[in-house]
Amino acid sequence: MSSPDDAARLQASFASVVRALGLLRPDTTPCGQPMSVTEAHAIGELHLAGHLTQQGLADRLRLQKSTVSRLVDELGADGLVTRQNNPDDRRSVLLELTALGRKRAERLAGARQVMFGRLLDRLTAEDRQLVIAGLDRLARAANAC
Repeated sequence: MSSPDDAARLQASFASVVRALGLLRPDTTPCGQPMSVTEAHAIGELHLAGHLTQQGLADRLRLQKSTVSRLVDELGADGLVTRQNNPDDRRSVLLELTALGRKRAERLAGARQVMFGRLLDRLTAEDRQLVIAGLDRLARAANAC
């Protein structure tokens, strides 16, 4: 069982990482790309999957469908995402990145690689493995809550 002190230390450390990465800035990703973190995650998921339904994207991002609908409207208006009829389910549409959206996703992936590489370069090889393993465990715990 965790102690209140452990919980407070985790919260303080997590808040410090959030601030250091710039996650409180609404219009720039931690790797310096001019978009919100939510938009970056949506573009990244669509790039990985090729196409998703709106509900599938909502599930991956852990957002409500109405929030994802507004997000997709914004991405569509920016020419990054298209909606197409879903041949497997008439009640849903498939979301897919446009050529511009794919370029943006690739640029974002490259910027993330550079940023995370710089972070890892500041750690010893042993600390790198500990941090990665610790974050994996923390993500599993968060998903279980």
